[in-house]
Amino acid sequence: MEAGLGKSLRQEHLAMTDELDGVRDHYRATGLTERLRAVLAAFGPEDRLLTPQQLGTLDQFHTRGLAATAELAQLADITAGMSVLDVGSGVGGPARFLAATYGCRVTGVDLSEPFVDAARYLTERTGQGGQLSFQTVSALELPFEDGHFDIALLQHVAMNIFDRGRLYREIRRVLKSGGRFATFDVVLRDGQPHYPLPWARTPATSFLLTVDATREAIEPAGFRMLAWQDDTETAKAWFAQLRASGPPPSPNLGVVMGPDFAELTANLGRNLMQGRLGILTAVFEAASTNS
Repeated sequence: MEAGLGKSLRQEHLAMTDELDGVRDHYRATGLTERLRAVLAAFGPEDRLLTPQQLGTLDQFHTRGLAATAELAQLADITAGMSVLDVGSGVGGPARFLAATYGCRVTGVDLSEPFVDAARYLTERTGQGGQLSFQTVSALELPFEDGHFDIALLQHVAMNIFDRGRLYREIRRVLKSGGRFATFDVVLRDGQPHYPLPWARTPATSFLLTVDATREAIEPAGFRMLAWQDDTETAKAWFAQLRASGPPPSPNLGVVMGPDFAELTANLGRNLMQGRLGILTAVFEAASTNS
């Protein structure tokens, strides 16, 4: 029996490793920092400080961009001096916005080393190094002590993670009791989506859940729901406006995701319009471990 259990655990580890490797490949972004340096030359010399708002068109890797980050932060009730964890922090846009807006300390973690390198570079350009730090780690193995953070944010990340229960348990572990977990993610609605999409070019690295299944995965991890809203219609209106306004201004997320980013974004909008996907915003409180 022990041998069988050992084999099962090894198979589970290999499956998770394959999954993580596939996600890393999707976000490989070779030469990203140099591309960013080149496009940001339009703002002036390297020693000229930029604002998070100036970077907002290229560093908010989720539906509705900076506006969605601002709304989620308000819903999570972030205040000055808080310690915030941004899970799947990308190139650091939300983290820089939160630190500048609220005076909080933000730690960003991401599986993609090029994204983390780019996040550090962009943070140097905004002069926020004292408030922010970024690490290349898996969201399933966070290198922090229990009860370390006041707030955890998750924006358009969970779709890349198969073991949702483990993800949410790990987020709960590093949150203080009474801390808040705010999520803004894509959910499955009616039918399978069209690929490629911004987080996955094939279904192999896409692990979407329905709204009900998402809640069923989060609450048993030690959370109590505070806010729950369907933002699908707002997202659809945003995509309709994007289409009507023509090509996006430069610099934009194409710098980060490459030449097919327009197709990936268009497919996400198409799936939302067809009712295949939806957008969920929710905030949870970390329940006391003694309750």
